[in-house]
Amino acid sequence: MLTVGDKLPGFSLQAVVGDKVAEFKRIGSDSFPGKWLVLFLWPMDFTFVCPTEIAEFGRKSRDFAERGAQVLGGSTDSHFVHLAWRKDHPDLRELPFPMLADTKHELARALGILHQEDGVCLRATFIVDPAGIIRFASCNDLAVGRNVDEVLRVLDALQTGELTACGWRRGQATLKAG
Repeated sequence: MLTVGDKLPGFSLQAVVGDKVAEFKRIGSDSFPGKWLVLFLWPMDFTFVCPTEIAEFGRKSRDFAERGAQVLGGSTDSHFVHLAWRKDHPDLRELPFPMLADTKHELARALGILHQEDGVCLRATFIVDPAGIIRFASCNDLAVGRNVDEVLRVLDALQTGELTACGWRRGQATLKAG
């Protein structure tokens, strides 16, 4: 798995950016210049843990945007499956971020997060700085959901450029080396 300090691999994937068939768009690693990226991937659509995370990233999307970050979610499902899931699941109907379709598993392989037995993405999260460098990487077991508030907290800490204590929150003092 790629980790902190690695360059985010280049990608260009079909994505769902709305709830109508015409709302497909190619999204790439270079689609949001100057922004932080919060890239999170899930195992597959129409499952149980995944929509809880996706919906929470949707609810917190404005918080990420206020920090100059673009949220991108994705799996190895196709953009047609993403669209069907968005239409089917009430918590996913109006997601404010693109759902990437890594149908050839290229991004998942490049990130090193393709589950060897099941051939799906592991539940992985990456925070990437505006220069394209991974500054945070996390991966959960397929059955365990991630904490979106923690991803937001880590983004805040990274953006200070300072040392931050365990449990540090935005607005708190940073640590001084001395």
